[in-house]
Amino acid sequence: MAGTVDDRALDILLRDARTHAAWTSRPVPEELLRRAWDLARMGPTSANCEPARIVFVTSPAAKERLRPALMEGNVAKTMAAPVTAIIGHDLAFYEKLPRLFPHTDARAWFVGNEPLIAATAFRNGTLQGAYFLLACRALGLDCGPMSGFDNSMVDAVFFAGTAIRSNFLINIGYGDPAALFPRSPRLAFEEACRVE
Repeated sequence: MAGTVDDRALDILLRDARTHAAWTSRPVPEELLRRAWDLARMGPTSANCEPARIVFVTSPAAKERLRPALMEGNVAKTMAAPVTAIIGHDLAFYEKLPRLFPHTDARAWFVGNEPLIAATAFRNGTLQGAYFLLACRALGLDCGPMSGFDNSMVDAVFFAGTAIRSNFLINIGYGDPAALFPRSPRLAFEEACRVE
């Protein structure tokens, strides 16, 4: 398994990839979303807990249900995106651990420990959302991840009656490169990292 990906892959995934806010009308087929999930689910999570749950908002009716939860600055780009993925995490993820992590009774680590459940679900669900974003990019899709919405409203509309809580949104489609701003600066290694 040792090796590295080539420069073209690094460009697609990170160096040339941008956060898009303007979209072409080209549709995103469900099969591509399925392929992206099949890649993303292979990323590591604590005890293979896989708490991420995703709702793909694609229909005009579903977009209208999402609209009231969006901050004003996020409405137009979200309505125009072919897909908006609501990245959530399941607070009952540990119920699946007997199947996902059968090596030991990992479910027992979590039962009744609400702080551990919340931290594990949020952390690993966030990781899985990032894996999903990179999987989309790897398959030729552009992404616009964002906060800027009312989580409790999204939860009430899309996750009612479940233990799933929303984390962030990713608009997905084929971005309009003409609408991109120049790339913002990034912190250098010396500004963000330390070796001890």
